Amino acid sequence: MFRGRLPLPRATALPIALPLALLLPLATACGATGAGASSDGKTVTVTVGYQSKTINTVTAGTLLRSLGYFEEELAARGRKDGADYRVVWQDYATGAPITAQMTAGKIDIGSMGDFPLLINAARGKQLKEPTRLVAVTGYNLRGGLNTVVTEPGSPLRSLADLKGRKVSTSVGSAADGTLVRALRRAGIDPAKDVRKLNQQPSVGASALAAGSVDALSQFVAWPGLLAFQGRATALYDGAELNLPTFHGVTVREKFAARRPAVLDAFLRAQRRATDHLRTRPVAAAESVAKETGLPAEVVYLYNGAQGIATFDPALRPELVAALKEDVPVLKEAGLVTDVDVDAFVDTAPLGRAVPDLAYPEATSPKSELWLKGQASTRTFDSPGALLKAVEGASVRAAYVPDAGTGTLWFADRAVWVADGGEWRAFVTRSAAERYVSGHAGSRIVAYADAVRLAS
Repeated sequence: MFRGRLPLPRATALPIALPLALLLPLATACGATGAGASSDGKTVTVTVGYQSKTINTVTAGTLLRSLGYFEEELAARGRKDGADYRVVWQDYATGAPITAQMTAGKIDIGSMGDFPLLINAARGKQLKEPTRLVAVTGYNLRGGLNTVVTEPGSPLRSLADLKGRKVSTSVGSAADGTLVRALRRAGIDPAKDVRKLNQQPSVGASALAAGSVDALSQFVAWPGLLAFQGRATALYDGAELNLPTFHGVTVREKFAARRPAVLDAFLRAQRRATDHLRTRPVAAAESVAKETGLPAEVVYLYNGAQGIATFDPALRPELVAALKEDVPVLKEAGLVTDVDVDAFVDTAPLGRAVPDLAYPEATSPKSELWLKGQASTRTFDSPGALLKAVEGASVRAAYVPDAGTGTLWFADRAVWVADGGEWRAFVTRSAAERYVSGHAGSRIVAYADAVRLAS
């Protein structure tokens, strides 16, 4: 039996690095109840925490919820064991409040990015409410899910220009990790040479627009959204770090031990949602856009057939290895003392629930064109072919991979380079300038001119 899902009011999100002492009262005060039984002993409530606008978690959150696959799996389970299952979905802007709720026993299953996952593991151990990482949602093997952006028209051209400037980020997030690592590679001390402001993504976006910060380092989908809206220009592509970044699913250990069949149902449902996204990417993007209010074109930039993210629930070894490399960054920031990643990662539930799980690894993306009124897209083997197709077309969105990192970007927001008879696109101007400096005769060309010349 199944009684359906309970749509709760959207939870108020907190900054990622909010002190634990403040997070715990919130977790205790919230009314959601973790998995348990009602007075009749047969009703099992499962509470799922997710981030609707962090769209690389959609197969364990927004898309999964809209498809109803988890409810279907639980209904089938209820017919076998006679229990009455219901699902409570709670939506947050970041991973911190989800962790607070999990460590208070109020959320059973949650999804968040790699850095917040480590904090989740550390807090769970500290508060004797251990959690386990049981699946991945979306990943990018080079780190392209995080981007540093500036306001259009900003004089800043590279990370070196951030010295002495104010940068908004969410401390403890993967976006902050990208910022710290990138600054260090550029010879800038992130603790002394820049002023970091710890802000929620939406607050940081407003601060950038108001001119109260010089740059914003954030995770999916904020950089793409601001670029699409013409409110930001990419300064640094996180894929230049060439370090994997991902989002994943974490579960309370006690819940997993008490309700293994429910966790299995969730993981099977996530697999089905992943299949749906991979086989019907445009429909999935439209669905997520409807649920979140994000433009479908932005959702597709990350979650599309050639998107920045690859969706695969498997806990790939390279992702686990990357997680271990993230620990020192969080330790230095004082957000964790240590994390036993091997103890945190648990591959058994996914192997049990979805024994036939197999997806191909991410491949080099191609240029892609989405025309208005079309329910499918066209791919092209070269950026030049895309430019020719754009001329005179009724374009909803055109996407092109960065010539160096492969990060997909909006073609009209990319920096284009003409090199003989070839066309190349870059997410950032600094990357384009590096290419031009090393290739005699090549030059940067405005997008409109590139379309005209290519045609």
